[in-house]
Amino acid sequence: METVWRTHSVSQRNGQALEKMRKPRPQHQLIVSFVILIVVGSMVLILPGMTTDGKISYVDALFTSTSAVCVTGLVVKDTGTDFTRLGQWVILALIQLGGIGIMTFSTIFLLILGRQPSFSQDTLLESTFARSPMRNLHTLIISVVVFTVVVELLGAGCYFLNWWDEFPVGEALFTSLFHAVSAFCNAGFCLFSDSFTRYQGNILINLNTIFLIIVGGIGFLILLEISQRFWHKNKQRNRERKTLSLHARLTVITTFILILAGAVFFFLTEYGDILNGMTLSKKLLTAFFQSVTARTAGFSTVDFGRLANATLFLFVILMFIGASPGSCGGGIKTTTAAVFFALVRSKLRGQIHTRIMNRTIPNQSVSRSVAVLISSGLVIALMLAILLITQPGNTSVVESRGMFLEYLFEAVSAFGTVGLSMGSTSSLDVTGKLLIIVLMFVGRLGPLTLAFSIRPEEAEDKFKYTEENVMIG
Repeated sequence: METVWRTHSVSQRNGQALEKMRKPRPQHQLIVSFVILIVVGSMVLILPGMTTDGKISYVDALFTSTSAVCVTGLVVKDTGTDFTRLGQWVILALIQLGGIGIMTFSTIFLLILGRQPSFSQDTLLESTFARSPMRNLHTLIISVVVFTVVVELLGAGCYFLNWWDEFPVGEALFTSLFHAVSAFCNAGFCLFSDSFTRYQGNILINLNTIFLIIVGGIGFLILLEISQRFWHKNKQRNRERKTLSLHARLTVITTFILILAGAVFFFLTEYGDILNGMTLSKKLLTAFFQSVTARTAGFSTVDFGRLANATLFLFVILMFIGASPGSCGGGIKTTTAAVFFALVRSKLRGQIHTRIMNRTIPNQSVSRSVAVLISSGLVIALMLAILLITQPGNTSVVESRGMFLEYLFEAVSAFGTVGLSMGSTSSLDVTGKLLIIVLMFVGRLGPLTLAFSIRPEEAEDKFKYTEENVMIG
């Protein structure tokens, strides 16, 4: 009898555990929405009338759709010449839906119809745009969409001021809108084959692109908090909130440091090379532009295939860090890097807790930052190893030495949803393209999001093994 009861008890626990694993989670909705959007986009792009020659393989269509939805910008087909205007509109729609998030637009649609989104959908949106539970989540989502539309239209207007006399009016309007959406969503898709190289010294084009990239990559919650802090009509509330939250301060300061450090390093390493012959103002503008776009946007005003190894290595680091949480960009995020460095500094100082800006970071956040950094590094390392094995083809070992940096750059660019390339994207075979597709997808959603979607729910350990120390360091 006792044996039967124990067997029943074990079966019951196993059944409950299996039921928890089968229970849909918010991460599932996010993953499914991106997969559906990517597949639908690829099926549309393969239709007649989407490309100028009417021919595109499904792998190339899938690559383009994934790159657009994941706001990466890596291309195997030239967006401006290989796609028709209709195909370009499809890519633009995929960028917008992927940048802001299909769940955001579906929520807005439900609210317009007078229906309330599901609890799991609210939970997912809350984890995307907010660092803590919010009572006015739907108001925030509406604000995000309205703000996006306003900023993109302003950016398109600035572009139009430059292009209205260079192109026919209709083409100038579309070109302006396309690049405004692409820049704000940090997508990096460009209708010019050389990106913005032809506008290297154009102050309006450069500064407008820089503005859109920074605003789109810093995070909606940060922008909302800054606006409430400095421009909110309720003065009493401003008095009570004299300083920004730690999250906002950490994001803004880290972003500023990365942009400044990247620009200075680029200026110094490329001063006598790719910047040679430019005026000082043009050199500074070019260095500033590359530093901003390198972390997640993917536009360029120089040929990255001609950059020094030291510059490329710096850009690999910037691409790996990426944008900020709750934004359109990818990477491990600025706050993750900041918390990790705060952890290292605290340990070197002999401090038990992780401290930064006179605040203590919760252990859960510290553990998550370490997990994000390590898992991201492992994903890139694994995909890079496969790329190095499968892509050289008949190239000799000696001749393929330089390909390591190219494929490392390509892999990190895909994972960070940046879109910068040293020119090896178009030479990838089917296996290489599929690997980059996986990297773009994992980089956009995040390795932890994918891991949490398949793991069983956490439960308290019923027993604990005996502790034993090991040597570290």
